[in-house]
Amino acid sequence: MTRVVISVGGSVLVPTLDTHRLMEWADALKKLVIAGHQVFAVVGGGGEARRYISVCRDIGLDEASADEFGILITRINARLLISALGEYAYPRVAESYMEAKEFALTGKIVVMGGVTPGQTTDAVAACLAEETGSSMMINMTAIDGIYSADPKKDPCAAKYDTLSPQGLIDLIMKEKLCAGSNMVIDLVAAKITERSGIPLVVIDGRDPSLICQALLDGCFSGTVVGDKVVTFPL
Repeated sequence: MTRVVISVGGSVLVPTLDTHRLMEWADALKKLVIAGHQVFAVVGGGGEARRYISVCRDIGLDEASADEFGILITRINARLLISALGEYAYPRVAESYMEAKEFALTGKIVVMGGVTPGQTTDAVAACLAEETGSSMMINMTAIDGIYSADPKKDPCAAKYDTLSPQGLIDLIMKEKLCAGSNMVIDLVAAKITERSGIPLVVIDGRDPSLICQALLDGCFSGTVVGDKVVTFPL
């Protein structure tokens, strides 16, 4: 059995609280379980979390308190996904790594949101992959891989098919020097990926079926980050 952690951005899971999109995601995760994979899903807050955090700042709350509101939104999104998954999911949102490991003993899909202020859900997914000894972390985001620059701003940006963990860190550090930079994964998650040695796969999350193609068919267009050779299908 292959154990995988899937980081799902809130902006791709529930961009407009669309029922059809939510059910597409649930169906994709169910297929992975039916195929024999153990699945953990970490859900982001998306635009709704950013709107709450912005209001928190406007009314004078500190950053940690604003982050707490964002975490609540990620857990609401996680609860929605659990409801869509029905009997395939553990019925509670895991609020810690210990709970996630405990819930996984049932063989059900375990869903998490944020854990602590100052930590993105990508970092949560990377930590969870390390804690559970997962074979792979998959980042499903609103772009089809990792590029040398922001492809929305630079038409000459090149997409990487493969990238070393250190190469990813160097790329993030370079982008952090640019105002308004936007990387598909944050520095903390990249550093955890480097130390754990667990491969990271970045795939376009706007089409949930791509995750099944990646894991079950070995056919996808994305970026694989890791020093080890990753063989698809798993």
